[in-house]
Amino acid sequence: MVRIIKPADRDSSTAQTPGMRREAAISELTAGSAGLWMGIAANEPGGISGAHHHGKNESGIYILKGRLRFRWGEKLEHEAVAEPGDFIFVPPFEVHLEENMDTEHEAEFLLARNGLEGIVVNVPDPR
Repeated sequence: MVRIIKPADRDSSTAQTPGMRREAAISELTAGSAGLWMGIAANEPGGISGAHHHGKNESGIYILKGRLRFRWGEKLEHEAVAEPGDFIFVPPFEVHLEENMDTEHEAEFLLARNGLEGIVVNVPDPR
């Protein structure tokens, strides 16, 4: 059955990471999904998420608004800047974090994972 998930229907009780806010939109709970998780996330102005990974899931991130400095690697030694319209692919178990480069406006991005669970494993910052 087709489901339309309105903003008010998103699940904000999904796993969280310090420094960012996630809401599940398509999940087993909200849509009866059998293999896809999608949601939306935001970093407040100048906000930096904690280091984390998404377990066995591949993740896709699409930047809706703002500029994010994306860091990844064993010691978060790699970095790139993503802007509206950019996609980011994150392989399973890749430790990463997102930094909102704008100190005046929120950054907002769409999330997709190839699994039902909203797996979020927060880890100590390896730097």
